[in-house]
Amino acid sequence: MKSTVTEAPYRTLILNACLVNEGREWVADMLLENNRIARIAPDLQSQPADLLIDARGLHLFPGMIDDQVHFREPGLTHKGTIATESAAAVAGGITSFMEMPNVSPPTLDRQALAAKFAIAAQNAWGNYSFYLGASHDNLAEIQAVDRQNVCGVKVFMGASTGDLLVDNPVALEHIFRECPILIATHCEDSRVIAANQARIQQQYGIALSAEFHPLIRDEAACYASSSYAVALAKRYRSQLHVLHLTTAKELALFTALPLSQKDITAEVCVHHLRYSADDYARLGNLLKCNPAVKSQADRAALRAALRDGRLDMIATDHAPHTRTEKSAPYLQAPAGLPLVQHALLSLLELVQQGELSLTQLVEKTAHAPAQRFAIAERGFLREGYYADLVLVDLAQSTEVRQTDVLYHCQWSPLVGETLPARICSTFVNGARRYHQGRLQPLPAPWAQPQPLRFLRD
Repeated sequence: MKSTVTEAPYRTLILNACLVNEGREWVADMLLENNRIARIAPDLQSQPADLLIDARGLHLFPGMIDDQVHFREPGLTHKGTIATESAAAVAGGITSFMEMPNVSPPTLDRQALAAKFAIAAQNAWGNYSFYLGASHDNLAEIQAVDRQNVCGVKVFMGASTGDLLVDNPVALEHIFRECPILIATHCEDSRVIAANQARIQQQYGIALSAEFHPLIRDEAACYASSSYAVALAKRYRSQLHVLHLTTAKELALFTALPLSQKDITAEVCVHHLRYSADDYARLGNLLKCNPAVKSQADRAALRAALRDGRLDMIATDHAPHTRTEKSAPYLQAPAGLPLVQHALLSLLELVQQGELSLTQLVEKTAHAPAQRFAIAERGFLREGYYADLVLVDLAQSTEVRQTDVLYHCQWSPLVGETLPARICSTFVNGARRYHQGRLQPLPAPWAQPQPLRFLRD
């Protein structure tokens, strides 16, 4: 009889870290065995380890789960790829991502989804899932979507073009009635936007600049669409997640109930928390995004709603374009900006300013996405869970330098700014994949990034 040799697990021991998890901050040690958290306790220094890390003075968070990114592959790889953008995400403390369907060709069926999962299996630096896009005529694909492997169905309710624009009421009703998983919506009303643009062009002429963006894509355009989506979800008892809220008026559509009691949730994005319409004069098309960054009053309302629970989570809506594309005249320049590499650091600036606590930050970037999407064994510092971690030094700062930008597009709106913390290390499935400013190679097969699994009935 042949004997079976069991390879010993790779053990990482993190000592003296300040853990931030589930409403608490406390100093403890953490032992990782391969890709899992094996133990969390106050006194583990005697445990044998292959990698020993003294994290005294550092904070340990569960890695950020970004439920809205555009990594541009397939078909738009001159802007970004799953490899380049997920590497930048890991450098920023994002350990899992959910990627959107507006690529080329758009992700409208199971074959297109399979192709993206195959690319990610070979190239992703973080754990991954992908949205199925909705169209006017792919209801059968939506009904047959894999509930355990696909994060959601993305519906562009206006403000898009081609097959991904769904603005027919009958088609929308079918989607909200029949979709078996969470529906994520981009809510802007195309008719309101078109009317606003025509009026402003007539008033000011054709040479518009980015400063007009929040006037064209205004509160009325957002509310008309988001209120419609919420009404549909209530009518059909859908699981609805409204992406990137930007206005104070829309917040009245959402409640401050515990997340487990909600069928309708909403998120806010990093740039809508950081910037206001005043920043268009400085950043121009680099800040052009859909929905538009709005007023200082809207930004203050978003921050307050994040604290009181009307807004459930924070995402990036990372959407890179080349500098050449962004340099086009305002009306021709594409919307979107790259953010994943510095998102968590930008949010830590809000903590420094007293807008959020550390426990609220972790709740909105890790716990809530894991809960809302029913992600298996991620998003928390718990024994037995996957070791997706980020080790942060709150006593240091990070200067955003052009030479350090990892995006394929090679620019960031934050270049030249100093952020009030530093990402020391990011662990994906127990492996240290980013450390002290450098990406790290995959150490073993057990550390391979994985497709996210969703615990849905």
